Amino acid sequence: MSDTALGNVSDALEETLGRLSKKPGVKATIVLDRVSGSILKTSGQVASIRKTNSSNQTVGSGSFSNNDTAAPGSSLDQGVEELASMVWNFVSSAGDLVQGIDTEDELKLLRLRTKKQELVIVPDAKYLLIVVHDTPPA
Repeated sequence: MSDTALGNVSDALEETLGRLSKKPGVKATIVLDRVSGSILKTSGQVASIRKTNSSNQTVGSGSFSNNDTAAPGSSLDQGVEELASMVWNFVSSAGDLVQGIDTEDELKLLRLRTKKQELVIVPDAKYLLIVVHDTPPA
């Protein structure tokens, strides 16, 4: 990630990410650029969020953050990029749905819960904040 991209992440957002990462059950956080969908910041166990399509194996078991080094084009990088793309497309589609229902309304929060995890997505004017939680056992 470039220093320019990191410079775009505000201090308030950094503080929010720090607080969120300390909450119980939070596995990872991802910040995307609202306009382009590019990844601005990741923290936590991003690699454990999704399985790769090619091998059907979890992409690594470690964590990935701005300080970790992953070779460009690696399956770790690819998995995070694919997840970011899927979330960005999901938010765009959900926003279109909201606008189709009421043009004066706007999307504020999305929660996607599966058996294994929950994604909480908060669209902002500049960013998309994605927080991945463990799903508690029933």
